[in-house]
Amino acid sequence: MKLGILQCGSFTPELASEYGSYPEMIETLLSSAWIELEYAVYTCFENQFPDSPDECDTWLISGSKHGVYDPLDWIARLEDFVRDLYKAQKKTIGICFGHQIMAQAMGGTVEKSDRGWGLGVAFNQVAQRKPWMEPWCDSMDLACFHQDQVVVLPEDAEVLAGNLFCPYYMLQYGDCFLSIQGHPEFSLSFVRSLIGSQDFQIPPSRIREALISLHAPVDSGRVARWVVKFLAL
Repeated sequence: MKLGILQCGSFTPELASEYGSYPEMIETLLSSAWIELEYAVYTCFENQFPDSPDECDTWLISGSKHGVYDPLDWIARLEDFVRDLYKAQKKTIGICFGHQIMAQAMGGTVEKSDRGWGLGVAFNQVAQRKPWMEPWCDSMDLACFHQDQVVVLPEDAEVLAGNLFCPYYMLQYGDCFLSIQGHPEFSLSFVRSLIGSQDFQIPPSRIREALISLHAPVDSGRVARWVVKFLAL
């Protein structure tokens, strides 16, 4: 199976040299659960796009420093491509920005949350059990780094997991779209470095809370298995 990674951002050279790029992190995560996957990378944030949804068997949309509401040509083009993927019923995964662009493309609303930053480890309750959720657990704790959230659900969206801070944390649309607000591909050491790498104007108390949360274990390995099982169905 060939997975097309729609890359929507990059890290600083210092972070990338130590931890890798978005595609490298994603490949490492998914290959731990399914070594037979092949990958193709499209740097959408540099206006490199596939010609057709049929170029790959399945797709994944990465995170980004941008907001999905930013008036950038490549974001509008990506939103159109997301709708093309849904029309073609292509299995597609969205992570963070990818989660949000899928919601916006499908008719939902994404905004900078008045609840502030989602930072560190997010502790989620799984609301529904799906056949691809094996091994099963009713919680899903993942690294996160975001200000924006889906605040109005698209009509076709089904909420699979959430928490009080971010109720729409994992969404499914029909049989082909699955999206997650968190970052299963991020290591906790990377999140710690990311917090310290730039001035994000994060309140100091929120940073302290986030750093404490990074001592908790995360479910990245299990979520990777869920994702590849979803893609394989």
